[in-house]
Amino acid sequence: MSTAETTMEDAAAPRLTQLTEGRKLLIFGIMAFGQFMALLDTQIVAASLNSIQAGLSAGPDEIAWVQTAYLMAEIVMIPLAAFLSQAISTRWLFTASAVLFTISSLLCGFAWNIESMTIFRAIQGFVGGAMVPTVFATGFALFTGKKRAMIPAILGMVSTLAPTLGPTLGGWITEASSWHWLFFINIVPGAAIAILLPILGKVDKANPDMLKRIDWLHVLSLAVFLGALQYVLEEGPRYQWFEDDTIKTVTWVSVVGAVVFFERSFFSTMPVLKLTPFRKPTFALACLLNLVIGFGLYSATYLTPIFLGRVRDFSSLEIGTTVFVSGIFMMFSAPLAAKATTVLDQRIVISIGFSLFALSLWLFSGITSDWGFWQLFTPQAIRGFALLLCIVPSVGMALNGLGPDELRYGSGLFNLMRNLGGAIGIATVTTWLQDFGRINAARLGEDVSAHGLNALGGAAARISAYTPDPARAQSILEGKVAQLVGQQALTLAFQDVFFLMSIMFVAALVIVPFCKTVILSDKAEPVSGH
Repeated sequence: MSTAETTMEDAAAPRLTQLTEGRKLLIFGIMAFGQFMALLDTQIVAASLNSIQAGLSAGPDEIAWVQTAYLMAEIVMIPLAAFLSQAISTRWLFTASAVLFTISSLLCGFAWNIESMTIFRAIQGFVGGAMVPTVFATGFALFTGKKRAMIPAILGMVSTLAPTLGPTLGGWITEASSWHWLFFINIVPGAAIAILLPILGKVDKANPDMLKRIDWLHVLSLAVFLGALQYVLEEGPRYQWFEDDTIKTVTWVSVVGAVVFFERSFFSTMPVLKLTPFRKPTFALACLLNLVIGFGLYSATYLTPIFLGRVRDFSSLEIGTTVFVSGIFMMFSAPLAAKATTVLDQRIVISIGFSLFALSLWLFSGITSDWGFWQLFTPQAIRGFALLLCIVPSVGMALNGLGPDELRYGSGLFNLMRNLGGAIGIATVTTWLQDFGRINAARLGEDVSAHGLNALGGAAARISAYTPDPARAQSILEGKVAQLVGQQALTLAFQDVFFLMSIMFVAALVIVPFCKTVILSDKAEPVSGH
């Protein structure tokens, strides 16, 4: 390696200052809370879109941008955070993110139309995205040995509990006050983070010279590639994918952005995102497992409220109470997952996690139109318990083997894979649900035989004896039958989707034996072994 390259790598590596254990824990706790805020806001509007739509006088197609704009901007920032934390330091990047997140939250609460809300939500998602990978990298840099094993457990719980809690908290806030407070609640904690973090001390040193040599084409191509991809995945199912000209155009834009992005990643003298962590096979395989985890996490979290709302006609509060079961069991498994990764081969832990997750999805595949809180309790409890048994070892396998100069980039790439897995998952299961729903509706329609129609006609005839409008009586009965067929077709579609997802988690177990395990010691740095 040349002297110039060595100097560049040294400048990029984290330069940790001496901090007491108490101060390290305080810094990490404040940053973890900031991450919780950013992730909570991805889903906090989900149960309140109708109220926001009415408040902004927006159309049904326009209101989706309240969520889409946030997710598109967030997914662009996540991989950029590594470069920025080196250039301006972790402390000031996180502080700036907290300040701008607080201001953009205030602006979202005061938004006067859908256009202003979309812009403010994009800013909120962009600056909030910097908090997510930065916490992972900082936690792994500050702590070693068995203390480090708690980092993925804590952050895994934060990153899964926040999106799960989001719709419940959002629905409650909207009912208790107004949708404006979905955003105003960020102001006090955001301001507290922005004040406290700079006071606590440096985590690393800045290297502002990196900003002078930044490859702006790489930044632009990254934004175009990931932003357009997120748009396609969000809007594709709604517009029947490539049957829509806009989806086709945006897909080509994403492909062009990807080509330029990868060319700059390999040949730029100052890339904003280094792909070097993928040289380590275990990191690459852990990212692939994280893609599957993101698929399962976000898809299952998305599907359960959809079922409860469309099939069972539950209220927002009833849905929130039901889906929060997985969050409770997630908290139970956090200490167990952290302990297990210090005494067991991480491949064993993640295999147990994936197997339990597959079991929960398989149990979901037996869902019927009568399922409510107690029928969903066991599958949700198993899924919540299994989730951190998947996430904690996957984080350890991905990041423990990285050197200081690659840790930030590895954290950004690893978190990006989970977000991409979630985006791909929601787009895929939405398409499956639509397709299987149509297929099952057609099959059930065929099963309504001539005898069934005659029976329906007989029932209508008996009702006509008590009503002056027999034609209306038959029309009502036919409508009820059509409604029942639609409900059962949708329920069968949920069964099919959950079954396919369970198969995917079983198939992913094939990857696990090819990963290296990492043994953590109380007094030593992590040691890789086979």
